[in-house]
Amino acid sequence: MERRSTGLADAVRIDIARLHATWMELVFPRQLDPGRVVGKWTPETGPQRVAYALWAALGVPLVAVGYPLLLFGFAARFYAARVDSAATRLGVVGVVLVSILAWGLLTVAAWLREFSTGGLIAVAAAGAVATVAAAVAVGGSRLGGRGTSVLIAYPAGVTAFLLPPVVAALYSPALADVIFPNTTSLAVWILDGPLAVGGISEVIRARFELQGTAYVLMWIGISVPVGWLFGVLVALADVVRPKREQSSGARI
Repeated sequence: MERRSTGLADAVRIDIARLHATWMELVFPRQLDPGRVVGKWTPETGPQRVAYALWAALGVPLVAVGYPLLLFGFAARFYAARVDSAATRLGVVGVVLVSILAWGLLTVAAWLREFSTGGLIAVAAAGAVATVAAAVAVGGSRLGGRGTSVLIAYPAGVTAFLLPPVVAALYSPALADVIFPNTTSLAVWILDGPLAVGGISEVIRARFELQGTAYVLMWIGISVPVGWLFGVLVALADVVRPKREQSSGARI
């Protein structure tokens, strides 16, 4: 138990040190290179020392806030790696075929249960959205590069989870009674909270009305930045704790 606690404390200490070093590297060179041991750049003149100390002090509260997000990035990377491994084995065509098969079976099940025409269309529409989004996510991750994955793959993956129920609600009154009121409450919270700065919420309220396809556009507007956030946190986790280090040392 004592050894495990020590290992956990060491892992936290190393992660925080690397996170702060990553912050320092934004302005000052050669602060962190997880692949090999390198020397840190050190300030030589008085102004350099002052700037270095101020930037380091500014990074302390940011690291305190950012470390819990980094832990989320570690968890997101763990599950994303497994999804990516399965998608790699299937390929884009395989993912599309599996999605079509799964949603096709759901559509057939809806038909056998004598759903209304609107209900059948809802299931089929949700399946189409999920299939396209999943194909884009896999294709984006296969293009290579961390930037492409963050910009394309993660937002498309989040969209594949969030958007199908909203699209289905356009054709299913039962789903609409659940999804649309909750979406409206969420929209009010966003407009009165994060988007209230600078009068952005007033502009949105004046130009847009939340009905019909506007619900779909709203959830796309949510899923894309959420996907970017996931991607950035996973990328940060890769920088602070590279994948090759997961098999050695302490784990959190």
